Amino acid sequence: MGITYIEGAVRNDGAEEDVSFLVDSGATYTLLPERVWRSLELEPSRVMEFVLADGTRVSRGISECWIELPQGRGHTPVILGEPRDDALLGVVTLEEMGLVFNPFERSLQPMRARLT
Repeated sequence: MGITYIEGAVRNDGAEEDVSFLVDSGATYTLLPERVWRSLELEPSRVMEFVLADGTRVSRGISECWIELPQGRGHTPVILGEPRDDALLGVVTLEEMGLVFNPFERSLQPMRARLT
């Protein structure tokens, strides 16, 4: 398994920050480091509890903002991270943008419609 970063930008009410996102196919939500979400003046609309890979439980605020990637843009929920948290791109954001992560090419690609 490799590590893949995607360059993007996040926006809220005219404020914008460039972000290097780690694509994390195991993460449900996208996470913004504290410096980024504070710069955008995001406020938590609710708090959720998450279980980390080591079993640790943490609570984090959730907000929403616009994310723009080379493959598209969309409005999405984001976890309001703490100072040492890294930016993660989660599957909810990818699905809302109609994207999937191709682990073989380590790239984001459009979803294919599945006909039944």
